[in-house]
Amino acid sequence: MNRLTRITRHPIKGHGREDLASVLLIPGACLPWDRHWAVAHDAARLTEGWSPPVNFARTAKAPDLMAINSTLNEATGEVVLSHPTRGEITFRPDDVADLPRFLDWVLPLNPPNRALPDRIVSRGPGMTESDYPSVSVLSETSLGALSQQMGTPLSPHRFRGNLWLDGAEPFAELDWIGRSIRIGEAVLQIKERTARCPATHANPMTGLRDADPPGALQRGFGHQDFGVYAVVIKGGRIATDDEWTLA
Repeated sequence: MNRLTRITRHPIKGHGREDLASVLLIPGACLPWDRHWAVAHDAARLTEGWSPPVNFARTAKAPDLMAINSTLNEATGEVVLSHPTRGEITFRPDDVADLPRFLDWVLPLNPPNRALPDRIVSRGPGMTESDYPSVSVLSETSLGALSQQMGTPLSPHRFRGNLWLDGAEPFAELDWIGRSIRIGEAVLQIKERTARCPATHANPMTGLRDADPPGALQRGFGHQDFGVYAVVIKGGRIATDDEWTLA
């Protein structure tokens, strides 16, 4: 059966992930609380609304960030981050009084020869990689095919996606551009492929660069795309194990 196997949000862009059992999707919006905050570095040139990823601390430049896990308390606005070498911190990203503690905690995870974390920002509906409110959709069978190509099992968290689907042929999702997909009560329209960068080199357990998925994609499949971006066109609740269908 075609089913939704995983729902993941990243409350602070590039700083942790959290798996969910269910979520309510809203038309024209990101996955709720996904990339709600981002950590701007000291060389950032931010604009109103969406800003390019180059302005933020991210795993492509600081691979150790990949090993962060996160938990968000939606009622209080508190985020708990944990890391294998930094331990755990609980703070409120919107509270400027908590910023120094967060910066002290995260600074050792950033290379000293690059722009360093400076402040936490929150803008628009979500600071995704795309310049529109998107939800990323990825395929379990594509992950299996890429893992086989590389000769090692890859964690889905390398790809920092939102919705993982099982049941499609490997990489079939790359040909869904312009089509719609129904999951549970919601409908999403597939907009474009997701090109992969060195962020995926980092192991989500250790934060160490130990694999090259973009290179393996190019060698084995003739492209560096993995997953697609979609927009929500009909809202509704979705949950793991929901069936999905293409329109």
